[in-house]
Amino acid sequence: MSRDYSLGEIATHLTAQLRGNPETRITGLNSLKNASAGQLSFLSNPKYASQLGNCNAEAVMLTAEQAETYTGDCLILADPYLGYAKLSSWFDPAPQRSVGIHPSAVVHPSALVKDDVYLGPNVVVEAGAVLASGCQIEANSFIGARAILGEHCHISANVTLCHGIVLGDYVRVHSGTVIGADGFGFAPDEAGGYQKIHQIGSVEIGNNVEIGACSTIDRGALENTIIGNGVIVDNHVQIAHNVVIGDNSALAAFSGLAGSATLGANCTLAGAACVVGHISICDNVVLTARTLATKSITVPGVYSSSVTSALPSLEWRKNAARMGQLDSMARRLKDLEKQQK
Repeated sequence: MSRDYSLGEIATHLTAQLRGNPETRITGLNSLKNASAGQLSFLSNPKYASQLGNCNAEAVMLTAEQAETYTGDCLILADPYLGYAKLSSWFDPAPQRSVGIHPSAVVHPSALVKDDVYLGPNVVVEAGAVLASGCQIEANSFIGARAILGEHCHISANVTLCHGIVLGDYVRVHSGTVIGADGFGFAPDEAGGYQKIHQIGSVEIGNNVEIGACSTIDRGALENTIIGNGVIVDNHVQIAHNVVIGDNSALAAFSGLAGSATLGANCTLAGAACVVGHISICDNVVLTARTLATKSITVPGVYSSSVTSALPSLEWRKNAARMGQLDSMARRLKDLEKQQK
């Protein structure tokens, strides 16, 4: 499906100042380097500022300062990257689903499915499930018994939503993700094996949450696993049972939280950052890539941990404790060297 909008329409949508012809037609978005006639680009990262002079885009989204040295058509706004994000849906090539239920879908008679819902091929909706207005469930996805989906949820193909979970409005879940599987709960028994602990909690997910492909959010052992409003979760993320995540936090690929960990609001876990179980991370904390949080964090800020080769645990703990003392040790050593001169 072709997309064609005027610069004037786009400027109005973004509340941007337009410098150029408002009737110019825009048919797509592209990077500064690869944009061509009819396409709109943007400059957000100063690293790519050198590409602006040779850019062939029809127009570029720029800040007022950037626009001072640019002679072409442009849209001037405070945050070009945010402008690009807001405009991206206008040019999204993903197919738009019609309302209706595919003949191969299986819907239990006790499920409540609004009339304007889309159910794709081989979708299964079990007993007592509730699908609110505007939900779209793609092929081969499974909605478990008594699961509740708020308005305009989009569930991609091959997603499993287990029994009793609750999704808020405008939740998007990408392919291969499982929400509400059993948490990793086992008690050692007298024979040296393990007794399974049945997970009788659920999962509650707030509004405007996006969950990437092949991620897992486990149901709670007793209380529920809780994901706040506006949380974004990348691909291949593990969220264990009874985890609580505050509003607007972001979890990048391969990050994870162990059982009963709490992550505050507006936090970021960079790639492969992990939080051990039963600790709390306060609001406004960033864990950089591959950081391992092993104790609670009570002061907002950016935190990192070092990576060493494998050592016997006791030795590693001693070395890790010394890491936090290195700066003060170095300063004392420098003072001693000055005294000896």
